[in-house]
Amino acid sequence: MAASTKVKTRWFCTSCGNESSKWMGRCPACGEWNTMVEETVVTGKKSSVRGESVPGAARKPVRLPDIDSSAENRVSLGNDEVDRILGGGLVQGSLVLIGGEPGIGKSTLSLQIPLGCPSLKTLYVTGEESARQVKMRADRLGGDTSNCLIFSETLMERILEEAESVAPDLVVVDSVQTMFTERVESAPGSVSQIKEVAAMLLRFAKESGIPVILIGHITKDGYIAGPKILEHIVDVVLQFEGENRGSYRILRSIKNRFGSTSELAVFEMTGKGLRQVSNPSEMLIPMHEEGLSGTAVSAMLDGTRPFLFEVQALVSSAVYGTAQRSATGFDVRRLNMLLAVLEKRAGFKLGQKDVFLNMAGGLKVSDPACDLAVVAAVLSSNFDFPIPADTCFAGEVGLSGEIRPVTQADRRILEAARLGFKQIFVSSYTTLDAPLSGSKIAIVKVADIPALVRALFK
Repeated sequence: MAASTKVKTRWFCTSCGNESSKWMGRCPACGEWNTMVEETVVTGKKSSVRGESVPGAARKPVRLPDIDSSAENRVSLGNDEVDRILGGGLVQGSLVLIGGEPGIGKSTLSLQIPLGCPSLKTLYVTGEESARQVKMRADRLGGDTSNCLIFSETLMERILEEAESVAPDLVVVDSVQTMFTERVESAPGSVSQIKEVAAMLLRFAKESGIPVILIGHITKDGYIAGPKILEHIVDVVLQFEGENRGSYRILRSIKNRFGSTSELAVFEMTGKGLRQVSNPSEMLIPMHEEGLSGTAVSAMLDGTRPFLFEVQALVSSAVYGTAQRSATGFDVRRLNMLLAVLEKRAGFKLGQKDVFLNMAGGLKVSDPACDLAVVAAVLSSNFDFPIPADTCFAGEVGLSGEIRPVTQADRRILEAARLGFKQIFVSSYTTLDAPLSGSKIAIVKVADIPALVRALFK
């Protein structure tokens, strides 16, 4: 080691990447507890990211009116759902991070992209599997493998050297936690290594114009593993959601510098990989016989896509003293609030009853328009009175028991009409942005919870 270099010990926060000279129980930057890890840092060495003369470094300021504001050139990946969630395709020179639990489909999707789009010359870098294992998975998935190059390597210097030699149209790195660079003397997956590897890939993508897709692990809390700065470095963050035991996967956009962050794509895991689900309502609407109590259909809007899904509730007498409150895919605190509104504003005594709530299909719901369907499902189970299968709901419930209007109600109503629903319950204050001529769905407007009960359970 050169005499100009110095070896120091630093403490890094695994949550946000904050650096400290000593250990602390709580990170002063993000406030997380027990996230500080010790790493050895070598100072005085030249970095590929800072202080080194690189192509394109001698740039000059440009007047804002002189900057070309035309649309970015986008590359279609041959997958309509992925193209849509990216905002119309992959932007050249962008860095995309895909995260998710083990076995949920990250590597499957990243390999399906080059197999389904043979016009793109793809360099697939794998640090977790051998080239033989990737070949076995490619044979199972099917597709054109003629233009996909497999490179089993973890050293970033060799990967970038090979990428410059091959000059591909797309680079896929699986995964960022297994890559390392010789410029940082720490183990792969450490905070320092992840930051340096991500910075090197970002520099490569911006200077070459070649888009890079990164695969990332997640922690037990469901967050992308590594420092938070990793998500700040990349241009797009996509995360898989869903149960590994189930067949459906939801790819959600968390960050997107080139499009909307309120989009999601739905896939079904099959023996031949991930199948696009162009109409998610088909998998989320009721799939059982009519006449069952405790079920209601909600018209939800996630991003620009409206779809309908089933809310399931079970209300029973508490036999163990304290009543239980459980919710799957729904905020249990909001469920408690809705139950308090039912008891205070509508007179329903649910304090001594267990209430269990489930969102069908493993969906995680945050749209307040689902409140009305949750209330309807709870009341249906409490009365043991089934709700007609051709009825759906879209409304927010306030603390005073009033039904509040939701955004883009016309799109929700048109989606319900397209799927064959006969009536939809909305707030009496709902105003439609577009005429609904030609639709055969009845719009039932209710002002509060008592009005909903009178109209629904008559």
